[in-house]
Amino acid sequence: MRLTVIAAAALSAAAFASGANAASQNFPGAGVSTLTGKCAKLVVGNVDATKGCKGELASVGLPNGQVTFIFTSGGKMLGFQGDGTAIKPASNGNARIPLKMVTTGVGEKMTGQVKVAGTCTFGNPYGGKPVVIECSAESKDTAFTGSFRTSGKAPKQK
Repeated sequence: MRLTVIAAAALSAAAFASGANAASQNFPGAGVSTLTGKCAKLVVGNVDATKGCKGELASVGLPNGQVTFIFTSGGKMLGFQGDGTAIKPASNGNARIPLKMVTTGVGEKMTGQVKVAGTCTFGNPYGGKPVVIECSAESKDTAFTGSFRTSGKAPKQK
């Protein structure tokens, strides 16, 4: 099952409603974008799901400015959600988004949300070279980590 289908079902039709404007060169932008590459790390608490992690990462931007980076592994998904209006510059030309929530899902259904503190750091995938998207967050009970290296190809907009 394609990651974009999972992302759409998991988040809402609102992401697709804003997708018409997603052809801009802003990343992450409104709508659903799928990045191809290699999942370098996906860990939830003491569970390392890196081995089954898919070579796709979805970026979902909602009209209210919320952005979620969705990793998938073994039929499950882990979304790092933050406020896209609060993106700040980071080192080496990257940007950083503060995280407020981690969402989990199985198949096409959302199964949970956890309030967190953390960040995702990312480069511009439109630049024609591989970039890394790294997310780390902590709740009062669990740590979450995801790292994805893009193929260097521009995201596919949905």
